[in-house]
Amino acid sequence: MSTSTAEAPEEQEAIVGDDGLGRCPWAANHPTLRQYHDTEWGLVVRGEQALYERISLEAFQSGLSWLTILRKRPAFRTAFEDFDPEIVAAYTNDDVERLMNDSTIVRNRGKIEAARTNARAVLDLREHEGLARLIWSHKPDKTPVPRVVGEVPTSTPTSKALAANLRRRGFRFVGPTTAFALMEATGMVDTHLTGCHRRGSSGQYAPASGATVKQAT
Repeated sequence: MSTSTAEAPEEQEAIVGDDGLGRCPWAANHPTLRQYHDTEWGLVVRGEQALYERISLEAFQSGLSWLTILRKRPAFRTAFEDFDPEIVAAYTNDDVERLMNDSTIVRNRGKIEAARTNARAVLDLREHEGLARLIWSHKPDKTPVPRVVGEVPTSTPTSKALAANLRRRGFRFVGPTTAFALMEATGMVDTHLTGCHRRGSSGQYAPASGATVKQAT
């Protein structure tokens, strides 16, 4: 999920909650988003199946809110066999039609077909460097250090390169913005605002000078 899609003023800093902890504005108020922000978003993900799931969900989110996807994630996992790429890669057109009739998920034919196409691309990568190595080869040397919402980018040269590389390998619905959202979600970059208690939680970058990182307990 790209935090830039959150409806918050560009000059909005981290918001301190009733527990005394600062959070990124997109996660400050809704309990589902808050839970996701505090326990999952921005932590390192390297497993093939987990990365495939996140690529799929980022694609399904296009044009929708991330809250919608989070609420439907259990249904997505059921419909797509826990996003096992070997199973999804073998889906037939009948399976696509079955998913198009599943009201518990996002019923978009292009996105459903892309999930199947991307699963096949994941399997093809096993003969080369593998999905995790391909994605993580694009980890930048530096991460953004945003103080306010407006300083969080929606894409970067690195995300553009990652998207182009994935598309060359047969992936669909992986533009630069989606690729950057994937990088945020999986700890490749840290776009928690500097006043957020989860800043630095990925462990991939040294804390910004003067920044205080307070972990959730």
